[in-house]
Amino acid sequence: MSLGKAWNNFLDLLRINIPDFFKANFEISSTKRSKITGGIFCLVTLIAVILDVNAYTSQEFASKWLLLAFALFCPFILGLTAAFSITIKNDIFNKVWHMIFMLLMPFVTITMTECLNDVFIYDMTYLGFLGNYLLVIVMYFIVYTLSGSFKLSYLIVNPILFGLGVAHSYLMDFRGTPFLPMDFLSIGTAVGVANTYDYTPTYKVMTASLIFIFIMIIGAKTKTPKYNLLTKIISRAFAGTFSSVLLILFYFTSFFADMGVKPDFWNQTRGYHNYGFAFNFFCNTKYMYMSEPNNYNPDELNDYVNSVVDSSDNSDSSGKTEEDDYVKPNIICIMNESLSDLSVLGNLTTNEDYMPFMRSLTENTIKGNLYVPVIGAGTSNTEFEFLTGHTTAFLPSGSNAYMLYIKNPIASIVSTLEAQGYSSFALHPYYASGWNRTEVYNHLGFNNFVSLEDIMDISFMQEYQSNGSDPNYLQSLIDQYYPGSNMLIRQYISDSYNYRLLIEDYENRDKSVPYFAFNVTMQNHGGYTTSCVNFDESIYATSVSKNYNKANKYLSLVKASDNAFKELIDYFSSVDEPTVICMFGDHQPSVETEFISEVMGVDSLSGLTPEQEQLRHVTPFIIWANYDIQERQIDKLSVNYLYSLVLETAGVKLTEYNKYLLKLSETLPVIDTVGYIDNENNYYKWSDVSPYSHLLDEYEKIQYNNIFDRENIKSDIFYLNGYVPQATVSEESTTSEE
Repeated sequence: MSLGKAWNNFLDLLRINIPDFFKANFEISSTKRSKITGGIFCLVTLIAVILDVNAYTSQEFASKWLLLAFALFCPFILGLTAAFSITIKNDIFNKVWHMIFMLLMPFVTITMTECLNDVFIYDMTYLGFLGNYLLVIVMYFIVYTLSGSFKLSYLIVNPILFGLGVAHSYLMDFRGTPFLPMDFLSIGTAVGVANTYDYTPTYKVMTASLIFIFIMIIGAKTKTPKYNLLTKIISRAFAGTFSSVLLILFYFTSFFADMGVKPDFWNQTRGYHNYGFAFNFFCNTKYMYMSEPNNYNPDELNDYVNSVVDSSDNSDSSGKTEEDDYVKPNIICIMNESLSDLSVLGNLTTNEDYMPFMRSLTENTIKGNLYVPVIGAGTSNTEFEFLTGHTTAFLPSGSNAYMLYIKNPIASIVSTLEAQGYSSFALHPYYASGWNRTEVYNHLGFNNFVSLEDIMDISFMQEYQSNGSDPNYLQSLIDQYYPGSNMLIRQYISDSYNYRLLIEDYENRDKSVPYFAFNVTMQNHGGYTTSCVNFDESIYATSVSKNYNKANKYLSLVKASDNAFKELIDYFSSVDEPTVICMFGDHQPSVETEFISEVMGVDSLSGLTPEQEQLRHVTPFIIWANYDIQERQIDKLSVNYLYSLVLETAGVKLTEYNKYLLKLSETLPVIDTVGYIDNENNYYKWSDVSPYSHLLDEYEKIQYNNIFDRENIKSDIFYLNGYVPQATVSEESTTSEE
């Protein structure tokens, strides 16, 4: 028989058997209701895609038209899927198929979650895909083990993953960092600023939503076959055992970690991109708890401190002896929201200087580059590092110290100054509950805490939020009830008005004791999308290839911060009492990633070198005094050292911990969540073996003692003269009238 004749016979066989096979084993059915439902699904989703078409066409990647074609085609698939059902007539085939289908369904689920992660499956590493696949299978298996239902597996697991994925997608767009498990603890804070962002569905959200609807339709139509009792027991036992073994190996052993199955702690954004959203999110849950450091012994801590601080020298770092009188100048510390000089990233020029006053400060000024632990968000972690001298690099990746660990009175700049007779005042012109500050400031021992609730009628904020969150509407309310106050820039208390409140508190202080104030500003908070009549957008970048709206709005805000800081310094320049003012930025802003990439001269932010990654953690700091101090320019300093430097500059007494930190900064001037930098400008990642491992281990143990080991805390290291802070700000009431 010739090859051509054989081929023709094969085709004849297919023409005869395939239709017969489908007719004998499958049945396609529909009802009037299902057809109407399918038509509605098709029409509604098609309209949604058309209304959101700009989300696709505005993209710059080459495959945007292919992705748009897919999105326009999806509504018809959804309509057909909802309208028609396919039934497998052969009972054995039906039972086997549903088991196979559960093993195939993760491919669709991963496509959905990675669409929200802006990654296609074929871009993932093999390990990343396997990790995501096993995670989805385990989640399916757990629901199946408990319920015996394939339908419930799909209908329970996929909404959870979709919801988490959407949150991750928006967080990446808003703040430039991924969604971590610890972010659940920040929901209250996030709600407070949620109205400042644009939630128009992106192409990622729209495409993933179409896939999600498809999965839910399939799930709703799935009918678990009636297996015999033995098959049920075996299948559910296998699913439960398989899931349990994997979870035990992951959470209670280093089996997977030794294989490389762990988050990319150095660069979580890169890890999410390379290994997938769901995989990385759940990997991070293993590291949520704080474990005791290896070989931790509280009796050795004094030796660690003494090995760094010269124990033969009885004077402190300021050169004073116990018999000397210590100067007690007023000390004001300001953490300025999102303040940064983005020119540290690379080539950035603007139409005019956006921080001329800060650059001009030289007399009686110490200033330089401050390395902070976060990018785009996570303000309170920078705040924690400044106030305590601890580093979040030793805490679980993605954790938040304020939300998790400050549950008791703790040593800080507050306790050190209060032990020397200082009053203590905290000012934050936003909601008191943000980042759990009400409780945290209570444990830090602040005498008084003024928040937004004390500054303005808070019902105006509620009215503003219920009327579309238009900052111009909020401004109209302020004009009506606080005429001439110039209280706002956009929808936030301006730095200028914030400093007026600070000056007012200073003028009304108890003049019999030295004054300490800590101020967290709000003006430059993220959400750089809306314009407002109260905001002069005068600054724009001139060294980039196109107009970046978010970046330009941000640069204009920095200019307003610079003007306001000049007003503050001008005021205290005329004050007779010696005063030290420290001002620093908490993190760089979350603006367009394309803008950051262009300024840095890189194609992508996911493959930065350690040096480049550290640049994204740099903000400015300034220590200024209205009397003579030695001027200095410090190229590199991480925020955990800053308060010790402030106290040393002010000439007040230092704790042993302050002296330890100041000495440690001479060897390792930067210790942050990216890694560390030594005094010879060598950059290290946390995974590196270095000559400084023992110093870092000792620092971690000292820090652990202050935060976690309440029974064995070494008061002589952290406090002056045995002083221990007491909670002084009521958790129920934190107003200025208290």
